[in-house]
Amino acid sequence: MKKIIALLLAAMMVIGLFAACQPATENPGSNNGPEKITLTVWGPTEDQKEGNSYLKAICDKFAEAHPEYDITWNFGVCSEGDAGTKVTQDPETAADVYMFANDQLGALIQAGAIAKLGGTVLDQIKADNSEAMVNTVTSGDGVYGVPYAINTWFMYYDKSVYTEEDIKSLDAMMEKKAVAFPITNTWYLPAFYFANGGTMFGDGTQGSEGIKFGGDNGAAVTAYLANAIASGKLVDADGNGSGLDDLRNGKVGAYFSGTWDATAVQEALGENFAAAQLPCITINGESKQLMSFAGSKALGVNPHSKHLKAANQLAAFMGSAEAQELHYNMRNGDVVPCNTTLLKGETFSKNVAAVAQEATFSNTSVIQPSIPEMSAYWTNAGSMGTGLVNKEVTVDNAAEKTEAWNTAINNTGL
Repeated sequence: MKKIIALLLAAMMVIGLFAACQPATENPGSNNGPEKITLTVWGPTEDQKEGNSYLKAICDKFAEAHPEYDITWNFGVCSEGDAGTKVTQDPETAADVYMFANDQLGALIQAGAIAKLGGTVLDQIKADNSEAMVNTVTSGDGVYGVPYAINTWFMYYDKSVYTEEDIKSLDAMMEKKAVAFPITNTWYLPAFYFANGGTMFGDGTQGSEGIKFGGDNGAAVTAYLANAIASGKLVDADGNGSGLDDLRNGKVGAYFSGTWDATAVQEALGENFAAAQLPCITINGESKQLMSFAGSKALGVNPHSKHLKAANQLAAFMGSAEAQELHYNMRNGDVVPCNTTLLKGETFSKNVAAVAQEATFSNTSVIQPSIPEMSAYWTNAGSMGTGLVNKEVTVDNAAEKTEAWNTAINNTGL
């Protein structure tokens, strides 16, 4: 019996040693091969053109840089401005990584559709961007997006009409030639109210503070606009290209827009093409600085992603200097980087529109609020611009119309 037991123990030891020497069962991402994953990425149509798709190009580069993954890609169309609506419809089935405009941040956070970033991704964001740019994707104590472009507007002008001194004052410019401004566009209109002391939600994050575009200051702005429009010196640049047409045919000497119009404006003005940060306006004898909304376009990571590590890595990669430069080149200069090192480089320091955009972001802008209360502004703000252009809002009824408008844009319903 003792011999039998000894033989059994010896056999068991041999079996154990044999098993220990065998290769481990293959697992995804082990040393036996790359991890098979599927990543869904959403971006605007402009970045998915057949034969010139930035989204495909940058994702292919990511795959090359990360051989630890065997990636199947799914691409979907969602503009940066629609992310707050589309992603929040069903966050669990939305893209792993998506592009968004920072004013969508409040809705995305509220729906639990965007991940708070940390670790090396957060380190990269802080190292590559100005503090103001980081603030565009910050909410509370967290950073929720990887910025890849500045998002604001500035002034294009004909330098054969205006001098360097002229462009400091919109009033001086309008005395020489009419100016085209998107009066009915609610993204642009606040610039005038900010100039005369108007505020949105205190520092932009205090919902209970509300929007303060009313009172005597607000009425003075409305009267200024009504007077400029009635005189023909301030012309509406509607969304159908009228501003560009007016610039092209010499009806106006300046046009307010962003980098997406740089190529078209340069073609219209030729050697007289110029751009600058926003000018001042004169209200009640005092010079007041116009202030545009400023923000960012950024990459968001879906916290419901089945491959959260890879999604974070992809977002960081798409926000890198290499990616921003590729994006700029593939979009013919329409998407100007926010990476501080890139902006100091020769390519961008010689780009007239890029320099004007950076100056505007740094000197003549306010960070666009992204809190949920902001939705009331977008819903109700259109009436003022339309009323001004249709000359229903006049110098005589400016105070009354301004108060009614201010009440409407504060009607959050929250």
